[in-house]
Amino acid sequence: MLPFKPEGYNFWTWRGHQIHYVEQGQGTPIVLIHGFGASAFHWSYVDYHVSRYNIPELAKNYKVYAVDLLGFGWSEKALIDYDAMVWRDQVVDFMKEVVKEPAVLVGNSLGGFTALISAADLADQVVGVALLNSAGQFGGASAKTEQVAEESVLQKFLLKPLKEAFQRVVLGIVFWQAKQPARVYVNSTNVDDYLVQSITKPADDPNAGEVYYRLMSRFMSNQTKYPLEIILSKLSCPLLLLWGDLDPWVGPAKANQIKEFYPKSSLVNLQAGHCPHDEVPEQVNGALVEWLSSLKIEPSVLTV
Repeated sequence: MLPFKPEGYNFWTWRGHQIHYVEQGQGTPIVLIHGFGASAFHWSYVDYHVSRYNIPELAKNYKVYAVDLLGFGWSEKALIDYDAMVWRDQVVDFMKEVVKEPAVLVGNSLGGFTALISAADLADQVVGVALLNSAGQFGGASAKTEQVAEESVLQKFLLKPLKEAFQRVVLGIVFWQAKQPARVYVNSTNVDDYLVQSITKPADDPNAGEVYYRLMSRFMSNQTKYPLEIILSKLSCPLLLLWGDLDPWVGPAKANQIKEFYPKSSLVNLQAGHCPHDEVPEQVNGALVEWLSSLKIEPSVLTV
């Protein structure tokens, strides 16, 4: 069991910023990367009625790291211009400076997209990638329907035409709504005090609202700068797709499209929403462990 700690666990200084991470277990390293608005604690907890059980379960056979991306969780709420390459650089350096071994990257939502672009930059050090309802978009004409489905009403009808002052008012309201975890869960059973606290406590940081504004107005509106077909064409390792088919934002059509584009991928469909690792953790853990065992990873040290 990995209990919730209001002060966090481990901290690593990256480019002058404090980065929080959790570490548990021994063996082949697995790096877990959370989604938008979440943290390392989204993978970690277990008690008598909720199995938020990814880290403790995986740590029985692997060395598990769960890192908070800059601007999220217990990591510093830095006032910078956020871009996907910021988190890619963070994960790449985390691999080199903290993990120091070839590892598997596992990411949910925004964390899935971060895992992909990091793996594309670390071909010799990432031996596998697992995506759980990953963010990101294909750029070709064949993906237009999926893109329209994923594009939020806010981005399409409000963000682009509005001036900054009004954007801040609108996004301030959305920031408050984003702190309500039940909004992304098909089954609200796992929305307990632990989950609520793990999301709302980082949001109380004085810089959290400004960071959210910068994320939504500058990063979330230009995902198409990094189309999935370009990223996948640079990938060489096995890819596992663990997909919650009931996700209202990133449906199974994207998983099928990724699998069709990238032959070295395996797809496991789950009856869950946007966060299958939390909604059906036993199924996710089982599928992930089975896939990991098939990789036959040989331990070695990174050359940096």
